[in-house]
Formats: sequence, C-alpha cells, structure tokens
Amino acid sequence: MSGLDLWKPIADAIDITIPEHHKRRIAIVGAGSIVEVAHLPAYRNAGLEVVGLYDLNRGRAEQVANKMGVAHVYDSLEAVLGDDRVEVVDIAVVANAQPDIVAAGIEAGKHMLCQKPFVQDLETGRELVALADKSGVLMAVNQQMRYDEGIAGARAILDAGWIGTPTAMSFNVAIATDWQAWPWLLTAERLEINYHSIHYLDSIRSILGDPRRVFSVGGRRPGQLARGETRTLSTLVFDSGAAATLHVNHENLGNDSRAEFRLDGAEGAVRGTIGLLYDYPHGRPDTLELFSERIPTDGWLPYPVASRWLPDAFVGPMAGLLRWIETGERAPTAAEDNLGTLALVEALYRSMESGRAQEVRA
Repeated sequence: MSGLDLWKPIADAIDITIPEHHKRRIAIVGAGSIVEVAHLPAYRNAGLEVVGLYDLNRGRAEQVANKMGVAHVYDSLEAVLGDDRVEVVDIAVVANAQPDIVAAGIEAGKHMLCQKPFVQDLETGRELVALADKSGVLMAVNQQMRYDEGIAGARAILDAGWIGTPTAMSFNVAIATDWQAWPWLLTAERLEINYHSIHYLDSIRSILGDPRRVFSVGGRRPGQLARGETRTLSTLVFDSGAAATLHVNHENLGNDSRAEFRLDGAEGAVRGTIGLLYDYPHGRPDTLELFSERIPTDGWLPYPVASRWLPDAFVGPMAGLLRWIETGERAPTAAEDNLGTLALVEALYRSMESGRAQEVRA
C-alpha cells in the first residue's frame, strides 16, 4: 500500500468541503484583524457568500470590505438582523459584547456562529443556549482548532483505531506573544486559558471527551505588559483513565519557539507541531506523524499536511453549522456542547485560585 493510499481514509474523514446545497448567505458582525485574515479568506475559499459587514467602527468595516471584496457595509446591528438575505450571522467580537448581540439574533430568528468564548460566564451561556433552543435558532461556536488539519488528523487516526485506546494527550507551547496586538487583552484579568488555551481544551474534549477533575497553576513574568496570567500548567483527568497535560508559556524570551502536541494510545502515538504559532499570523503548515503497532508504520510515518490553522480551519465551524441547518445533524461545536469547554475553563480557574484540584461541572 502506498503512503497516499494509507492516508486516504484519514484525509476523507477530515475533509471540511461544504456541499453546494448546504451553503447559506452570511453577514459578519465585527471587522477586526481576525475577520480580515481568517474568516473572510476561509469563506471565500469555501465558496460562501458574505453579503455584508458591520462594525461599530464603520471606517474599519469599510476598509476591510473594500480590501476583501465584500459589497455592503451595514449601518447598524438592526440593519444586519433585518436583512432578509442573511441566513447566518457570524459574530466576531469580544466576549462581553456577544450576549446582547446573540439575544438580538435569536429574537430575529437568525442562526449564528459565535466567537469563542461566546460569554464571560457559564450561567449566561446556559441561558442563551436555552433561549436559542426554545426559539428554534441554531447556534455554534467558532472553536476552529479542532478542525486544524493536524488536530483533526490526530482525532481521525484515533477514531480509525490505529493507535488503540487513548491514554494521554499533551500540549507543550513556549512562544513570545505580543499582547499589544489585542489592546483589550492587556487588561483582561483572565488571559491565557480564557483566550488561548481554550483552543487546546476544546481540541482535547473533541478527542478524549470531558474530563472529570482538573488542576492548574498560572503565573506572570515580572514586568510583563499583560495583567492576566501568561504561563499555565494544567492537568486533566478522565474517567477512562486517560490524562491530558498543558504546559503553555507566552513569555519565552529565548527565541526558541516550541508548539507541540502528542496523543498516545495503547498501540501507538501521534505527534505534531502547531505551525501557526511559529510565525503568527502567517504561520506554516502543521506537522503530523504516526507511530503504530497496528499498521505497522516501521517508525514514525509523516502525514502530508497541506493546510493551515489560519485561515483554513475557520471553514470547519461554519461547515458544521451549515450542515446542521440543512440536515438536522448537530454541529460538533454547537453552543450547547461548547458549554462543556466553558465549564472546563471555569474549573481550571477555580483550581488556579484555590490551589486545589476541581471537579468539572458543565
């Protein structure tokens, strides 16, 4: 069997191509840098129609619309929600601004893709999920890392049975993050886990399920600009006996960036790198390698990663939402499921503040 033949079932399993009959017209609320470099390029590449943008800063919205070929800029949120052409609203704003927008979207009957975290507290998230469900509105969260080719490939390899029963997963990240690129993050009391490791946590949940108990410690580098924690060490324990660890440092001054992940099973392992973090925001493709006693691979066998977390993985959450609208199959990143990721974040902060392990309560 050739290498390409071997990897074909994995490539098929992680394909996020959107069928033509799933496509719906989209409006985007928010015109920040992530919309310009990720949302819009991803949707354009997927053949999705973005009918317009809205941002509180109209000048910024016009700049992005002109650069990215979006035909219309809305004057208000009400104008977005009142546009009968719009079937899906992509909300790309900070967490504290989302609940009011989401509530208005539910009232208008618009299906929504929310930025993560989509709320600042779990109770508000539960209330919005219940309101959307009662109103028949479908709502997903843009947890796109689980669709990054390296992570998705690792999950597909596990699902294929190639490494046996999962035993452990880890993320080891040491980078230098310039938080000044996001001025609002400089003053955030909760930083690293809430806005960065939330990606890893959601990815772990997509592979190992929900942990039962967690422990975390966080810290800062003396003299750093950001108010919140920028270094974290976290451990997640699962009822299955598996465990996950995250060692994340955003204050690495040594010019030796590292962004690695690994998934171990009883009969093999998958390891790789998170390419985006080596040269953000341009990045490079992930790497992904498999060692398997079931295949067998005769050492570590590389998977031919061809896409990037940014912008390519941003198609994934939207694809899931559009499939949900068309077929009724719930999106993997449905807001209801995302409450589990938010509960995990909350448990880690409770552990950090108390110095003790905490149960995860969704």
